[in-house]
Amino acid sequence: MRTFPEHFKWGAASSSYQIEGAAQADGKGMSVWDMMCQWPGKIYGGETGDDACEHYYRYREDVAEMKTIGLETYRFSVSWPRVLPDGIGKVNAKGLEFYDRLVDCLLEADIEPWVTLFHWDYPLALYQKGGWLNRDSVDWFGEYASVIGEALGDRVSHWMTLNEPQCFMGNGHLWGSHAPGDKLPMPLALKAMHHALMAHGNGVLALRKHCELKPKIGWAPNCSAAIPVSESAEDVETARKDFFKVSSGTFFNNSLWSDPVYLGRYPEEAAEVFGADWPDFDDGDMTLIAQPLDFIGYNCYSGYLIKASPNGGSESIAAVPGEPVGTLDWLKVMPDSLYWASRMFAERYGPKPIYITENGLCNTDWVSSDGAVHDPQRIDYISSYLQGVKRAVSEGIDVSGYFYWSIFDNFEWAEGYRSRFGLVHVDFGTQKRTLKDSAWWYRNLIQTNGESLDVKEYDVNLLVADPVR
Repeated sequence: MRTFPEHFKWGAASSSYQIEGAAQADGKGMSVWDMMCQWPGKIYGGETGDDACEHYYRYREDVAEMKTIGLETYRFSVSWPRVLPDGIGKVNAKGLEFYDRLVDCLLEADIEPWVTLFHWDYPLALYQKGGWLNRDSVDWFGEYASVIGEALGDRVSHWMTLNEPQCFMGNGHLWGSHAPGDKLPMPLALKAMHHALMAHGNGVLALRKHCELKPKIGWAPNCSAAIPVSESAEDVETARKDFFKVSSGTFFNNSLWSDPVYLGRYPEEAAEVFGADWPDFDDGDMTLIAQPLDFIGYNCYSGYLIKASPNGGSESIAAVPGEPVGTLDWLKVMPDSLYWASRMFAERYGPKPIYITENGLCNTDWVSSDGAVHDPQRIDYISSYLQGVKRAVSEGIDVSGYFYWSIFDNFEWAEGYRSRFGLVHVDFGTQKRTLKDSAWWYRNLIQTNGESLDVKEYDVNLLVADPVR
C-alpha cells in the first residue's frame, strides 16, 4: 500500500477562545462566548474561557512544546474581538501584536502557521447589531479579513475562513446550546446561514487582495462520515446519497454548505425540503459565495453505518450496546470515517488537495503516579483513523495533510473542561503542561512520515528517548 506522500503535512489545531484566556486583557472586546459563559447553567460546572490555557501569555512555552512534538504545521484561529474590539473600526494594536509575535515564534521553530479567521468567538458588539442576521455581516467579515491579511499575509500562506459553520449556526442559532444561545425560527436561521456563506466568500476576496504571499485558502466544515456496511455498489451509493442529502430541521447537511462554496449553487432539493422556510437568494450572492478555493478542508471525528434496503431506500445500522465512544457521546469511534469522508468529498468537489483540518478523541486523561499521561486509547484512535487516510492515498485521493484536534486540553465550549482532546495535558490549576504518550507517539509518526503507523507494539519510554524508532 502506498505510504503518505512526501509533501504530506502533519499538524495539530486549536482555537482562540478555547486556549488563549486573557478574556479582557489588553483592550480585547467581548465575544458571544464571553457573554454566554456568564449565564447560569449554560456551561458545565459554571466554567468559562476566561483563563483557559493562558496561551496568550504562555505562547512561547507552547510553541516549544509543539517543536518537541515535531509539528510541521499548526492551525490556530484569530480572535476577531481581540483584534477589532467592536468587530469593525479601530484596530486594537496590542491584540494584533499577539498574533504577529505568535506567527514569528512559529516560523522561528520551523512550524508553518495555518490561520483560521473565525472559530466561533463572534464580536458581541456586532451581535448586538444583528450578527449574522444582518446582511452587513458580509462586509464586517470582509473588513476583519482585510486587517488580518494585511498584518499576517507577508508570512502566512495558508488560510481558512470559517470553522464548522454547521455548528455555530445549528448549535448557536437554531438550538441555543452554544453561543449566542439563539433559537431562531428556521426562515431566519436560513437567512443567517446565507449571510455566513457570503461572508466566507468576501473573506476569500479580502485575503487574496491583502496578503503579500500568494494565499492558499480553504475552509473547515464538519461532517460525520456515512460508512457503507459493505463495499457493494448498492451500499456505497446509498452511503454517498445519505452523506450529501439535505434534511429538514437541521444544519448538519454537507451539501447545503459545501455545494454553494464549491459548485456555486444550493442543492436542488433544499428548496423542497425546507419548503416555505426557504428564502429567495440573488444570483450575485452565489457568485460571491463560490470564490475559487485552493483546497478542501473538513473536520471529522466519527461516522455511522448505513446500507441499501431491499426497497431501494437506506437503512441505518443501530449502535451495539457498549460500542466505543469518547467522553462526549457524539464521538462514536468509527475508524473508516476519514477514508469515506475523503473519498466522498473528492468525488463531489475535487480535484483539489484535501486536508483533514480536525480529528481527535476526547478522553479522561490525568497525570499518573509516574508523572506521565498514559492515553493508549487516543493512540489507537489516531492510528486506526489514519489507516483510512493511508488507504485513500493509495487509491489516488489527494489527501495532503492531517491536523490532530487538539494540541492542548482546552475549554470544550458548553462542556467546559471535563473532556480532554489534547496531545498535551494541561493542569488548569497550575497551567503545567505534560506531553501525553500520544504526543510522543505522534512525534515518531511525523518523523517517519507515517511509516511507523503499522508498528503494532511500541514502548513509549523508548520513543521519548529515541523518537525515530
